[in-house]
Amino acid sequence: MVNNNNGGGQARNVAIIGSGFSGLCLGIKLKRAGIDDFTIFEKSDRLGGTWRDNTYPGACCDVPSVSYSFSFEQKLDWTRLYAGHGEILSYLEHCADKYGLHKHIQLDTEIAGARWDEDSSAWQLTDTNGEQYSAAALVCGTGQLNRPTTPDLKGLGDFAGDTFHSARWQHDCELEGRDVVVVGNAASAIQFIPRIARQARNVTVLQRTPNWMIPRNDREYTKAELQRFRRYPWLARLMRWFTWAMLEARFPMFLRNPLFSAHVERQARRHMEDNVNGAELRDVLVPDYPIGAKRLLVSDDYYQSLNRDNVHLVTDVIDRVEKDAVVTADGKRHPADVLVMATGFESTGFLAPMNIVGRGEESLNERWAETPCAYLGMTVPGFPNFFTMYGPNTNLGHNSIIFMIECQAGYIASLIDRLFSHGLASLELKAGVLESWDRRVQQDLENTVWADVDRSWYKNAAGRVTNNWSGTTTRYWWLTRRSDFDLYDQVARGS
Repeated sequence: MVNNNNGGGQARNVAIIGSGFSGLCLGIKLKRAGIDDFTIFEKSDRLGGTWRDNTYPGACCDVPSVSYSFSFEQKLDWTRLYAGHGEILSYLEHCADKYGLHKHIQLDTEIAGARWDEDSSAWQLTDTNGEQYSAAALVCGTGQLNRPTTPDLKGLGDFAGDTFHSARWQHDCELEGRDVVVVGNAASAIQFIPRIARQARNVTVLQRTPNWMIPRNDREYTKAELQRFRRYPWLARLMRWFTWAMLEARFPMFLRNPLFSAHVERQARRHMEDNVNGAELRDVLVPDYPIGAKRLLVSDDYYQSLNRDNVHLVTDVIDRVEKDAVVTADGKRHPADVLVMATGFESTGFLAPMNIVGRGEESLNERWAETPCAYLGMTVPGFPNFFTMYGPNTNLGHNSIIFMIECQAGYIASLIDRLFSHGLASLELKAGVLESWDRRVQQDLENTVWADVDRSWYKNAAGRVTNNWSGTTTRYWWLTRRSDFDLYDQVARGS
């Protein structure tokens, strides 16, 4: 366990913040490295991260199920090609059970901040209740999609109905026979709108920007398929790597490859034309940006839901919210009993609202205010024994993030093992390494379609692509397959 109220002693342990895929994967990797002295701090009363939080109707992953589990713990009994949030959460709980992680997880503990203490060569953590902890190494595994964002709409405080964000779905809110207004139409919205349209009297979808969308082609696995996976686990593993290769083959689309982009765009247009009634509706669903520049969505039923008599797509911007309606710029009132915010997450404010303070009292939040960057998305000079997972420039637009998480967990575990096995007080990335790394990444990103749009969740307010990895997952694996200790300043205890 992490030392509580250590007071600056020689902590020989690890603090991990977050119990989603990242935190659990790192915990397993540490155990495999013989490191059993770690604590996973979880702010909620249950593990699971984004798959615990996002319980809206129809919530599921956007990559095939076979690639949405750890390679070392292949799940053989997914019920569908694309798993729902319930199955994914159960899988995470299974991993925690199998690998003995529950004894390491401290629930209902939200870390407010951490400060590096030079005297003890340890991180001093403080939770929101004022409790303090000490750890030799600190890892933030909270990811990029954990803090919902809500627009500052004029008059929102005057709304008399029910209001909630899709990531904080209020399941006790009755939708049957009521007028529902949905603000947003991206990844979450396209999953729950078809479901709530079957209940609500009317669903008004307020679309700011249309999205490129391709079919999911989801279905249940047959009994015969599941029996074969159980009998021959290598078949599931083969399918996993085949799926990874097919997803990896999409990457040229992000490099402005005209042939590949045209192929995917034709697929998206055909999907829309085959499933949306009326040329007028189809016209407002066609994006004006290159395919891949914003998140490419997948759905089998969103377009079809727009054909329903009780679903209304509105493209005018919101002017204000009134007691019982949303009013758009054209003056039209859209009656509302329920207002659902499908407005995404604060994806570029890495680590916030935690305040991480390193050497010389430098705040990482302040350093990252405009230019968040970390070597391999994981380590930062000035912050010894500190690591992030799913950090700056490690998100993907084409493949499973679980692959990236495994790469990061292995890399970080090897650095922490080095820290302990060599009796180091600190291990810290050299400043010049990050500068050259970030320069190369940003240069590569300028050659992608993500640089071709002014605004997306991949970019921060300064216009910098902060979230996405600039290359293939193959390249990332190659770079993280082993830790280059020469890139780090290593200080022995007592020196």
